[in-house]
Amino acid sequence: MTKTEEVPLADAELLVCVTCKSSAPADPTDNDETRPGVRLYAALTAGTPPKGLRIRAVECLSNCTRGCTVALRGGDRWSYVYGNIDPSQAETVLDGAARYQAAADGLVPWRERPEHFRKNCIARIPPLTLPEEVPNV
Repeated sequence: MTKTEEVPLADAELLVCVTCKSSAPADPTDNDETRPGVRLYAALTAGTPPKGLRIRAVECLSNCTRGCTVALRGGDRWSYVYGNIDPSQAETVLDGAARYQAAADGLVPWRERPEHFRKNCIARIPPLTLPEEVPNV
């Protein structure tokens, strides 16, 4: 492969909690269409998603006190859960998802992650198939 050829991106999924509500006090006008998680999902799917990235709406990701929450997963990669996302940050989320997708193992170097992802990582989950090597404990 020459330097000018593109490396194909592996498939990845961006899971968006659509039951997420704001951590602000309850809003009496809250309904399924106005929930921040639903608005974030709508913003993320408004255009054409990056090739190989599947964006899926999911039920509760159990991170209710930290606003909108998304998860990134794919193949034999590490998975990540990010919170405190505002629906207006769809471009930031898509940028982070593209960087995740480009990393074969899902491990995007910390400094290369969008700033919001650096400060709002809820969990990093190992892939189902881990290498046999175990770090010295």
